[in-house]
Amino acid sequence: MNTDVLRQAERLQRDAALQGFDWTALADLWPKLDEEIAELKEAVAQTADRQLDELGDLLFMVVNIARHLGLDPADALAAANAKFARRYAYVMADEATLPPLGDPARLDAMEARWRQAKRERP
Repeated sequence: MNTDVLRQAERLQRDAALQGFDWTALADLWPKLDEEIAELKEAVAQTADRQLDELGDLLFMVVNIARHLGLDPADALAAANAKFARRYAYVMADEATLPPLGDPARLDAMEARWRQAKRERP
């Protein structure tokens, strides 16, 4: 994701907020987030264009929550990427001991390692 797009979303939201078009309480944002998630779930059975539209709305809402929390969404995503990479490296460190690709037990084994990585490498 291009951080310029995140910055643009923040600017659009700040400009709208300056004109009074904004939720004033963080508590008001959670139902809207739930609504956007539900719309994306519904879009899964629809066209790719509809899915893209709903995913965009969800991401825009997440940027809005970050703005209300006073957090930088690009920094949050960068931290999440680093955390995922660290934990995934742990999961794959001994790949030879995992069940082979295509074996349904592989995902279970990887998930167990993921939970262990969460405990050992927060």
